[in-house]
Amino acid sequence: MTRESPRPGRDVAAVAIGRNEGARLAACLDSLAGQVARIVYVDSGSTDGSAEIAEVFAQQDGRFRPVRISKTGLLGALQRGCSESRGDFVARMDADDRCLPLRLESQLGAFQQHPDWGVSACRVAFGGDRASQAGYALHVEWTNGLLTPEDHFRYRFVESPVAHPSVMWRREVMECHGGYAEAEGPEDYELWLRWMGAGVRFGKLDQVGLVWNDPPHRLSRTHPAYRVEQFYEVKCRYLAEMVPTGRPIWLWGSGRVTRRRFRALEVLRGPFQGFVDVDPRKIGQQISGRPVVAPPQLPEEAFVITGVGSRGAREKMESFLVESGREWGRDFLVCA
Repeated sequence: MTRESPRPGRDVAAVAIGRNEGARLAACLDSLAGQVARIVYVDSGSTDGSAEIAEVFAQQDGRFRPVRISKTGLLGALQRGCSESRGDFVARMDADDRCLPLRLESQLGAFQQHPDWGVSACRVAFGGDRASQAGYALHVEWTNGLLTPEDHFRYRFVESPVAHPSVMWRREVMECHGGYAEAEGPEDYELWLRWMGAGVRFGKLDQVGLVWNDPPHRLSRTHPAYRVEQFYEVKCRYLAEMVPTGRPIWLWGSGRVTRRRFRALEVLRGPFQGFVDVDPRKIGQQISGRPVVAPPQLPEEAFVITGVGSRGAREKMESFLVESGREWGRDFLVCA
């Protein structure tokens, strides 16, 4: 499929979302004003004067289009923002984050350089306290390490491989495969898994284009839709489509928490045949009649789901499986 080269300033609609972000909103919108894009800002029922700040930007720059809606939640705001946007490319932004210069221009250039990409993201700078918010800081480091479409596809079942406010996509991707869906759980992660499952290629710029702030009131910290359990519900739904039919499924991780997180996969694809563990106290035990074995005891025909998320475990599990002659996708998937 031949694609036309992007036309800076006419093709990009930046969709920014916020509620009661008056303290940060001006900096966010000002960082967008320096980009080649038309800007849709959706204010979701703010009561702190945020909507008025957006109106001032609109009066000064005709590219800004403020949209005020009632407090409908993030999903409703995202859906409204996408429906109000115009252009062949849609970029995301949150009202508490800040674009670095030339972020959107660089992402447009990436589409021109990589016509097979459907989504272009960028590396992000962590805008939080690394001591008190270590989990988010580590997630930023991990996502920043994924650059190629192959990286994003291979590790998409670990966590969200891109920072939501850092992405830009071709409008045709949304038109072909749908936008943000009404579903339980994280709407952005569900969207990425759905698009990748449909063959959409995700790439990432090898440069920082966004300061991704992590305030205490961020929805991913406070809303029940972003609990770990909800992520796994979404993950297992798409993971089930990747597990080969007829292969016995083994879960690497026999702990109660790991088994509970992957229970939705068992509902969809049937009970696990057994479990893998490195703890000598567990090896040889039975869990509901199913064995717990050491890694070298894995049956040759097993399809393995790696479910241990502790730091460093993922790399060790993947290395063992590859060194033992197993192939990603054919014999195992990295999922935590």
